[in-house]
Amino acid sequence: MSDQEEGREVDRAESRGRQYLLEKANSLPLCPGVYIMKNRAGQVIYVGKSRKLKNRVSQYFQNSEKNLKTARMVAAVQDFDYFLCSTEIEALTLENTLIKQYNPKYNIRLKDAKSYPYIKITDEPYPRLIMTRKRENDKGRYFGPYSGVSTVFSVLDTLRYTLRLPSCNRRFPRDIGKERPCLYYQMGRCTGPCTGQVSPEEYGATVALAADILRGHTAEARRALTEQMYAHAEAERYEAAARCRDTITALDRLSQKQTVVAAPDTEQDVVGFFADEVTSCVSVLYIRGGAVVDKEDCLAGAERILDEESLPAFLCEHYRTREHIPKTILLSFPLEEEEAAALGQYLSDLCGHKVTLRTPERGQGRTLCELAVSNAAEQVRQFRRDAERDEGALVRLGELLGIGYPQRIEAYDISNLGSEHLTAGMVVMEDGKLAKSEYRTFRIRTVTGTDDYASMREALDRRLAHLSDADGSFSRLPELILLDGGRGHVAVVRELMAERGLDIPVFGMVKDDFHKTRALCSGDGEISIAREKQVFVMLYKLQEEVHRFTVSRMESAKTKTLTHSTLTRIPGIGDKKARMLLKALGSVAAVRGATAEELAVIRGISRADADRIRAYFDRDAQQPQ
Repeated sequence: MSDQEEGREVDRAESRGRQYLLEKANSLPLCPGVYIMKNRAGQVIYVGKSRKLKNRVSQYFQNSEKNLKTARMVAAVQDFDYFLCSTEIEALTLENTLIKQYNPKYNIRLKDAKSYPYIKITDEPYPRLIMTRKRENDKGRYFGPYSGVSTVFSVLDTLRYTLRLPSCNRRFPRDIGKERPCLYYQMGRCTGPCTGQVSPEEYGATVALAADILRGHTAEARRALTEQMYAHAEAERYEAAARCRDTITALDRLSQKQTVVAAPDTEQDVVGFFADEVTSCVSVLYIRGGAVVDKEDCLAGAERILDEESLPAFLCEHYRTREHIPKTILLSFPLEEEEAAALGQYLSDLCGHKVTLRTPERGQGRTLCELAVSNAAEQVRQFRRDAERDEGALVRLGELLGIGYPQRIEAYDISNLGSEHLTAGMVVMEDGKLAKSEYRTFRIRTVTGTDDYASMREALDRRLAHLSDADGSFSRLPELILLDGGRGHVAVVRELMAERGLDIPVFGMVKDDFHKTRALCSGDGEISIAREKQVFVMLYKLQEEVHRFTVSRMESAKTKTLTHSTLTRIPGIGDKKARMLLKALGSVAAVRGATAEELAVIRGISRADADRIRAYFDRDAQQPQ
C-alpha cells in the first residue's frame, strides 16, 4: 500500500469514528446530564454538563465551526460516557465532582484550595490576626480566602496601622510585663497590651472593628468608633476619645485609598469573562463596602477550555473554596434562566443564605461588569505577550540543542548539609512558565557521603520509574531534562536513560564565576547561550528556581530534625509528644517560655511531663554562656 493510499485509509477510519460518535450522541435523551470525553488510551480528557445532553454532545461531532481549543479536544476523542441526571443542579454537582476526580487535560484547573491564604482571628483573651493556609475546625474566625499572600499581608498591615494592633509574636496575657514595650508602642503605632494597661474587653472591641473591616463593613466600624468616641468624651476619658478620633481619621484615609465603585453598603462579586481564539480569562472583582477590596484572575491558555458552557462549573469550584459568598453575583455573560437558578441554588446551599446571579443590561451593574471584562481582556493581552516571548525562547532553545520544541522541561539540583539531609529537587517548566504544582522533592536514601553523581542518579531513577503510571504528572515524558551540574552529571543520567531504554535529551547547566548559567553542556562539549538573551534569561530563572526550591526543602528537613531533637532530649518526651507541643505552641521558643500550667493543659502532655519540660529549660537557662 502506498503512502497516499495509507493516508486515505486513515482518513476514512477517522471519518467512520466521527460518524460513530455522532450517531451515539444523537441517540442521547434531551435531559440534564454529564458527559465524559476519553482519548484512545481510555483517559478522561474533558468533562462537561448540559441541560439537554443530546444537543450539546452532538454539536462536538458535527462539522460546525469550533474554536481552536475545542477542535483540538474533539480530535483527540475516541469515545465518551455519560450520566443522566434528574435535575440540572444534580448535573452541576456531578460535573464538579468528576472534574476533581479525573483532573482532565482540557478542563480548567483552579488553584488547590489548600494553597489559598486566609486571615485568622484567634480564639484567645487577646486575639491575634495571623495569616494561615489551613482552615482548622477550631473557634477561630477565618476571612478569605484571598487571591495571594501579598494581599493578605497588605490587609494585615493596613489593619494594624489603622487600629494600632500589635504586630509582634507575643501572646497575651502570658507575656504581659515580661519585656519592655517595643518601638511601635513608643511611636504610638500599637496600643501596647504588653504593658497590662489594655483590658481584654477594650482590646476585644478593637479586634471586633477589625473583623467588621475584614467583612467589608467599614461604615459599621466607623459608626461604632464614633459612638465610642462620644461615650469616652462624656465620661471625660479624653485620651480614649482622642484615640477613637485618630482611628476614624485613619479609616477615612483607608476608604480614600480604595477604589470606590458603588454605594457604601454594596457587597457583591462581579465576574467578567473575555476570550479570543486561543486564550480566555475570568476576572472576579470582590466589592465590599462599595470598594474593590480584592480581585482574582483565572487564565486558560492554549489547551484549557474555558468558555460560556464551562463557566457554571468554574464558578462552582471557585466558590466552593471561599469562606464568604455575597448575596449578589453579577455576571458579564448571560446564563439561561434554569441554569442561573440551578447555580444560585448550589451556591445558596454552600453558604446558607440565598445567592442571586444576574446579568445586568444597564446602569451601575453593567458598568461594573464592563470593568471586570476590561480587566480580563488586559490579562489575556499580557498573557499573549508573555507567551509569545516564552515561545520564542523555547523555539530558539530547541534550535540550539537540536531537539525540537521543549514543551515540558524538568530541572534537577542536589543539596545537602554535609553528609546529612541529601535532597534532590525537581522543578518543572511548561510552555515557558514555572508549573509549581508539578514540583517534587526526593530524599536520597541509598547514597552515603556526599556523592552528587549517585544522588542525581537515584533521584532520576525514581522519577523515571513513574513514566509507566496510568495517570498523573509523572506519567508525562519531558522533552528536555536539565541538571544543575556538568558533564559528569550528564554522563551518569544518560547512562541511566540507556539502561531504561529512554531517549530524553539531557544537558547540564554550567555556571560562570558569578553563579549565572553561561552554557549548556552535553557529553561532548558546551553550547554557549551568552549571546542568546531570551534563552539566557529563561534558563537563569529556571536554574535559580531549582536551586532555591531544593535548598529550601533541605533546610526545612534540617530545621524539623533540629527542632525535634531539642525537645526529645527532655526525659519522657518522644517524637509524638514533641509534635503535640509544637502544634499547640508553634515553636521551641514558645515551649521554652510557657509555664508548667500552660504546658499541662496541652492534649497528651501530663503534669509530670510539664514539670520535666519546665525543669529542663530552667536548668538550661542557668548554664554559663
